[in-house]
Amino acid sequence: MMKRLAAALAVLGTQAHAVDFYFCWEGDNGYTMTGQMSVDPAALSQPLVTETDVTAFRIAGYRDGMLIGKWDMQTRAEGSPWLMFFDPARGAFLTPGEVGLGVSQAWNAGGNADDCGNPGFGFNLGNYAQDFCLNGVWIEESGMPPETPFLVSPTPVSPICEIYVPTS
Repeated sequence: MMKRLAAALAVLGTQAHAVDFYFCWEGDNGYTMTGQMSVDPAALSQPLVTETDVTAFRIAGYRDGMLIGKWDMQTRAEGSPWLMFFDPARGAFLTPGEVGLGVSQAWNAGGNADDCGNPGFGFNLGNYAQDFCLNGVWIEESGMPPETPFLVSPTPVSPICEIYVPTS
């Protein structure tokens, strides 16, 4: 009995649980985005986490607090843009300049942010701007400079980029 219990505890001790990160982006003209990603814990010791290390990823876009679109990697259409570069040591999504690419974040929206599908929603962090795609159209007015950092948190965030504080 003790050997079986010890073996079961050893197996449980080696099973890693995904680590969750929550994030919020503040664009221009009332546009915001919240998101959540789950990362394989083994990947957090790497200098760079990419989309291949993520077990779940979802985003929701808002305009003046009203939901305008959602996207998640589980329902990703074949061939749709999906790039992600995250620095786990800093807890930050990398910009194109930091990665040395023209686009460092393509979450159902490529470098021109006009390829998110119709209907569809996506986010792009390219060398020109950080911005939204909505229903196959680039939402230029949502844009922020590419080097603009955004909030990453271990706890959920609101559509206006406030960290939810747990209450007892």
